[in-house]
Amino acid sequence: MLDTYDFNNDVWLCHSFGGKCYNITAFQPAINVFKEIQTFLEANPSAVITVFLEDYTVAGSLPKVFNASGLMKYWFPVAKMPKSGGNWPLLKDMISQNERLLVFASKKAKEASEGIPFEWNYVVESQYGNEGMVEGKCPNRGESPAMDSKSQSLVLMNFFTTDPNPTGVCGNNSAPLVSMLKTCHDLSGNRWPNYIAVDYYMRSDGGGAPLATDVANGHLVCGCDNIAYCKANSTFGTCVIPPPPPPSPPRAPAKGTSPGGDPSAAVARLPAFQWSCFLGLTSLALLFLS
Repeated sequence: MLDTYDFNNDVWLCHSFGGKCYNITAFQPAINVFKEIQTFLEANPSAVITVFLEDYTVAGSLPKVFNASGLMKYWFPVAKMPKSGGNWPLLKDMISQNERLLVFASKKAKEASEGIPFEWNYVVESQYGNEGMVEGKCPNRGESPAMDSKSQSLVLMNFFTTDPNPTGVCGNNSAPLVSMLKTCHDLSGNRWPNYIAVDYYMRSDGGGAPLATDVANGHLVCGCDNIAYCKANSTFGTCVIPPPPPPSPPRAPAKGTSPGGDPSAAVARLPAFQWSCFLGLTSLALLFLS
């Protein structure tokens, strides 16, 4: 998710206001990030990347920077994008044809004039910020068609607060995230999100964005509650749910301590995900689902 502006005689990434980029809101020239994406795609031949552009540039600006970045060799052409909610090609086919970069932008006219797909022709997107985090609701973003519109075949679910919160995000990215996933499924015409946007994607109190991705992919790929439950070469809905792990045997207290009084043992028994809250980076992650 990138915001593009004309600034300093170039295309820049900014998070700004009023449709203009300023020194205090400028991040860096877009070509730098586009080249990072090009390098990643070249090094990872089975990866597929989607870029959503909130675009404030004039006509002709974006094609120049896309061409200069070397990304056009991976471009998925707008002519192949399904209209009126049709089916997308399989990821394996996009990979085999090396059409591994999807780009959507917010300016409708650029689809016809520059070949940059207009996002709302293909995607419905939930409200971002605090308004999009109300339990039991999944409203659409103002520019987006209604979440249950079937004229668009991709679903993007936002789940992050208006103001970034590096500590509170641990709770948000856990059970509430999975709960919102199910809410948005029900309010999006029984469709699971193809994209999940969160803050601090590595932080959670358990499960987090990876678990939400596994849940959505499980339903999309095989009709199971988790991608780990899918059975290879089986019909849709065939799930293999692993048995729960056996309970841990009781541990004798260390010599010289009372039962339950050894703090080091207590820390050792904490599952790894308890610490993921402290490992994240400040970033907005967009996770692509099958």
